[in-house]
Amino acid sequence: MTRILFWIALIVLIVMAVRAKLRAMTPKEPDAPRAEREPAQVESMTRCAHCGVHFPASEAVRADGLDYCSPAHVRLPAQ
Repeated sequence: MTRILFWIALIVLIVMAVRAKLRAMTPKEPDAPRAEREPAQVESMTRCAHCGVHFPASEAVRADGLDYCSPAHVRLPAQ
C-alpha cells in the first residue's frame, strides 16, 4: 500500500511541476485595459474570381482586373 501511495504522490508532484513550468513559460498579458491597447490591424478581404473563396487582399494574384487566390486559378475561367 505504501508503494502505491508513493507512486501516486510522485506522479502528482511531477504533473504539478510540469504545469508550473508551462505556466511560467507563457507570456503574460499587459496590465493595460483592452481599450488602451493598440487595436489589431484589419486587412481588407477579396474574393477569388474563379472559386469564390475569400482571402486577404495582400495575397491576391491580380490578372485582367480580377483577383484570384492562386496562379492556377488565373488560367481558369472566371465565374
